[in-house]
Amino acid sequence: MKISRLIDTLEHIAPAHLAESWDNVGLIVGDRDRALEGPTLVTIDLTPEVVQEALDASCRVIVSYHPPIFQPLRRLNADSVRGRLLVRAIEAGMAVYSPHTALDAVVGGMADWLADGLHADGAGSGDRRALIPAPMRDPRQTHKIVTFVPAEHAERVRHALASAGAGRIGEYELCSFTIAGQGTFLGSEASNPSVGRRGALETVDEVRLEMVCPGSAIAILIETLRAFHPYEEPAFDVYELGPRPDRRVGSGRRVVLDQPATPEEIARRMRDYLGMERLRLAEASGGPVSHVGVCPGSGAELIDAAIENECTLFVTGEMKHHELLNAMDRGCSVILAGHTNTERGYLPRYVQRINELMPEAQAFVSKADKILWRHV
Repeated sequence: MKISRLIDTLEHIAPAHLAESWDNVGLIVGDRDRALEGPTLVTIDLTPEVVQEALDASCRVIVSYHPPIFQPLRRLNADSVRGRLLVRAIEAGMAVYSPHTALDAVVGGMADWLADGLHADGAGSGDRRALIPAPMRDPRQTHKIVTFVPAEHAERVRHALASAGAGRIGEYELCSFTIAGQGTFLGSEASNPSVGRRGALETVDEVRLEMVCPGSAIAILIETLRAFHPYEEPAFDVYELGPRPDRRVGSGRRVVLDQPATPEEIARRMRDYLGMERLRLAEASGGPVSHVGVCPGSGAELIDAAIENECTLFVTGEMKHHELLNAMDRGCSVILAGHTNTERGYLPRYVQRINELMPEAQAFVSKADKILWRHV
């Protein structure tokens, strides 16, 4: 069994295309074609202690939530702590995979786990949606090809286009739409019309035939259309289709509470849910709130989206001072729980999911991975 199978499982749980455009997710280090041997260690950060733990457990894969390579590298050597970690992993034949914001965005991922803590019982039935829905695109439906063809030839053209990749929606093929109309044309003396005469204005009963298609197939579809369409010069259009956002998937979450609660009440719930001694609360208002935004890690970039979604409380790991002031000036209270405090508690759920889908992974949560600071 190869590491590539584990990667397929990880990307089934959190598809890489859901990651933010600035992120670096996927296989960071290693050979996907190498044999998968030993257990899989799952951690928030790749640290010297975590790498040693992986070596001691004979792991060949580390799933590091935070990418150990984020900015482009000019060189890879042992002259820096990060470089030594990566060189050591490479020398040991280990692979390092990072899901990061893809795991935040997916249904049942890190953002949903964090949102569960808003409710008094750790779960709730209130409305929940992404603060910024992911621009979902089916690679088979990025474009639409439209042509105009005499009705008696429509079936032939439809099947030809389908054979070249058009008309695939979910588990269905040969998907199309037709509507009747009339087409007109006036051929020059150099034309060779298959219907009517050159030099005469012709009116022909036609159908408009539409089929979705992948952008990668447009060239072959045009060639196929020209080959199977009865006209010397077939009329056709190609449209690029916009994304179809899924409200359940994307950056952050907006939760409508079943029962409104004060920011302080919600802060206590989050403190207990995250297993913390204490967290920080900045109150713009002490009154009950019903709309709450959440974002694991560092969520300042989502504060505008949270406020646009009518949130009057925002829960995240960390924000800068001026970002906090900006939120409060706009009537939004903020709970700050610490960057990795809003992430690490999800790992047992993530490991359980990996092992359910692929028991051979033998995934386990790192014991060496820990919060970098403590209260004194």
